[in-house]
Amino acid sequence: MTHNALAPMMFIVAFGLIFTGYPVAFALGGTSLIFAAIGISMGYFDWGLMFALSDRTMGIMSNTVLLAVPFFIFMGAVLEKSRLAEDLLKTVGMLFGPVRGGLGLAVIFVGALLAAATGVVGASVVAMGMISLPVMLQYGYSKTIATGLITASGTLGQIIPPSVVLVVLADQMGISVGDLFRGALLPGLLLAGLYAVYAIGVAITRPSQMPALPLSVRDIHGWLLGKKVLLVLFPPLALILLVLGSIFMGVATPTEAGALGAVGAMLLAAINRRLRKKTLTDSLDHTVRLTSMVMFLLIGSTAFTLVFRGLFGDIWIKDLLTNLPGGAVGLLVIANLVIFVLGFFIDFFEIAFIILPLLVPAARHLDINLVWFGVMVGMNLQTSFLTPPFGFALFYLRGVAPPEIKTTDIYKGVFPFIVIQLIGLLLIVIFPEIVLYLVD
Repeated sequence: MTHNALAPMMFIVAFGLIFTGYPVAFALGGTSLIFAAIGISMGYFDWGLMFALSDRTMGIMSNTVLLAVPFFIFMGAVLEKSRLAEDLLKTVGMLFGPVRGGLGLAVIFVGALLAAATGVVGASVVAMGMISLPVMLQYGYSKTIATGLITASGTLGQIIPPSVVLVVLADQMGISVGDLFRGALLPGLLLAGLYAVYAIGVAITRPSQMPALPLSVRDIHGWLLGKKVLLVLFPPLALILLVLGSIFMGVATPTEAGALGAVGAMLLAAINRRLRKKTLTDSLDHTVRLTSMVMFLLIGSTAFTLVFRGLFGDIWIKDLLTNLPGGAVGLLVIANLVIFVLGFFIDFFEIAFIILPLLVPAARHLDINLVWFGVMVGMNLQTSFLTPPFGFALFYLRGVAPPEIKTTDIYKGVFPFIVIQLIGLLLIVIFPEIVLYLVD
């Protein structure tokens, strides 16, 4: 058995453990220890290599870029648990209500706003699922259209900055978070626009599935609605512009902007008299849980990568990917296919930590722009939220959906939006200027 056989076997064992339901962080860590013992016994390296794991773990813990992750998670959690996101959805729903399909457009609009305000997909899907889904069903929306709109719009937090996933991708790729945020902004807005075009098309061709809200629901004086929109919509927009503007203009690092956003979210909750002890404790609990998951995954993937390189797996992968037919085009095709297929089975963080470190050296070797490559990966990873059977957005919505919604309704509802996401992915591959315009 050679090192070329051991390295592929690491993937087989790791994915075998993951698919049996074993926690991913421990599957990666356990696989690395098993193959470290095998590699040492066969003379490929000695235990001294494993001492590097403590240094790498310390490097993860002291990484200031990753500090942005808990700040953005906390910012989104406060906005959700203080019900500011709920107010936003209800108000925009009244604003779009007179239009056929207006409530669906409101869900897309608010999904984009929540994405830019929170960067956390779970918060957006749960908030919109609890608030808008019962209303959409009550006033005649198709179950599949309603669930599809909510899950797809909720996943915009994956690609629209400040996205937690983009922070992780930038760290794994060794590129600027600010550049990745700039590159992802237009593709994220493009994707939201494609969702809106689809919703308008359905409202025109199948009006019974996306009716306008009845007059009794939206019977509010224009000046009163305008005041409500101003009071509810302006503060989150100001917070978004403050956070993203400070990053894009180079005034603050993403970590500093994340801290600013966390403080701003608490101030908004306090101004609305909703900054209660339970709001803070629930937000902190959510932040600690999600951040801990990310850190354990990162440590497990670091151990896996260390042993994988000790078995010369990095050389095997680089040779494999750089010698594909078609060069850079071949790499892009294989990378997108692998990420898309894995999205059916494992979480986006797990894909980022396992697969990305293997793809980046090959992309760098082939002179592919890493910011564009990162946005492309982020757009592809977004489909992992929607693809059955393990798409996280599907689970989030299933958890808060009323009993009359079947799992099959959710699966059918997301299918058109998976196609739309793939169209968005194809557009940024064909027209890289969509990504690079703001970066350049």
